[in-house]
Amino acid sequence: MTEKPRVTIVYCTQCNWLLRSAWMAQELLSTFADALGEVSLVPATGGLFEIRVDGVLVWERRRDNGFPGPKELKQRIRDLIEPGRDLGHADRKPAGDAAP
Repeated sequence: MTEKPRVTIVYCTQCNWLLRSAWMAQELLSTFADALGEVSLVPATGGLFEIRVDGVLVWERRRDNGFPGPKELKQRIRDLIEPGRDLGHADRKPAGDAAP
């Protein structure tokens, strides 16, 4: 049996980002229930907010100008752990954005 990927969410306790981090963890565990081995929340300070998959940086608040929305976060995680997976509505383009 191969090990399933591990997601780590590092959040700033000084900034009170625990609830945001827990919500994102819940979204990932709901979407990737059978594909993930773990989602861990790691308290930090100094305005840190980072999401990693097996050590690979997926999102960094300063680098990526804020926090991810659930759609973008799920797409980035999917691209690393299950690149061929269809995320259903999260992969659909809004009406009007479709190519002619």
